[in-house]
Amino acid sequence: MDRTVENCTGANRRGELLTAIKNDPTLTPLVDDAVYLEQQLEELRRLPKLKVHPKDPSKQKATPAAKLYKEMLQQYTNIIKVLTRQSDFDETEEESPLRKWLKAHVDSK
Repeated sequence: MDRTVENCTGANRRGELLTAIKNDPTLTPLVDDAVYLEQQLEELRRLPKLKVHPKDPSKQKATPAAKLYKEMLQQYTNIIKVLTRQSDFDETEEESPLRKWLKAHVDSK
């Protein structure tokens, strides 16, 4: 992940991602989720990930923050993969029927 994310506000990051996907309305919810997850992951990074037994340091247990971080990181990674694939979309390629339907469905609302 790009370290410049730490210096971006949510609005700036959202704008960057929307520009990358060419403001595709079908992907806007994913952009919002990505920005939210980036903020949450940043907060979770600051929390301890291991709980060490006070009398036996060899006994360690993952904290709830570690579990949340792992789950959210996986969600974030999946979203970024989708956005990356769509930002590399070649305009000369024919759109899939699903993407055509999605665009028509979103535009009709």
